[in-house]
Amino acid sequence: MSDKRERLLVVAGVVVRDGRVMLCQRRPEVHNGLKWEFPGGKLEPGESPEAALARELREELSIDVRVGRIADAVYHRYPDRDVLLLFYLCEIIAGEPAAVDCNAVEWPRIEEVPRYDFADADRVFVERNLV
Repeated sequence: MSDKRERLLVVAGVVVRDGRVMLCQRRPEVHNGLKWEFPGGKLEPGESPEAALARELREELSIDVRVGRIADAVYHRYPDRDVLLLFYLCEIIAGEPAAVDCNAVEWPRIEEVPRYDFADADRVFVERNLV
């Protein structure tokens, strides 16, 4: 019996500036639509996690970032897919975030972050690192 579940390696950027954390709201038509997350996405073939994250943030938010150290790794089993999500600390080096390929961008204070309705894997990161 073969397991046909989709298995994904995904990267996410954690940007903290002046005591605030950058969060993005997923578009309504995608998996986990309208949930909040740390922005990022899937790797392309042959791409390193760091390169994928820099590319995704450029495409989704029109910003250039310096990708720093890995902050956490979260494995989550959704009903239809398994996701390993690597969270990296990032610093914006050019541009201001714009909701190019997401529904919204917000900068809540760190203590406000747990109030957001996160996608499950992102919620695990918040509970481990920001509560």
